Amino acid sequence: MEAVFITCPYCWQKITLYLETDIGDEAISIVEDCTVCCRPMEIEYKVDTGVIKNLQYKKMDGNN
Repeated sequence: MEAVFITCPYCWQKITLYLETDIGDEAISIVEDCTVCCRPMEIEYKVDTGVIKNLQYKKMDGNN
């Protein structure tokens, strides 16, 4: 598991996400709620040799 620091696309607060890295070398797509405003974010990332690469996140459609 790796901690990553992002800014929520809804409330603009800095939050910490803990993402799995021990799942093999593959692309991951998950939904996580902001720990401040509780709105859902779509998180996509790739794991390469246990390291998170290409982290992208955005608002969920319909949750403005």
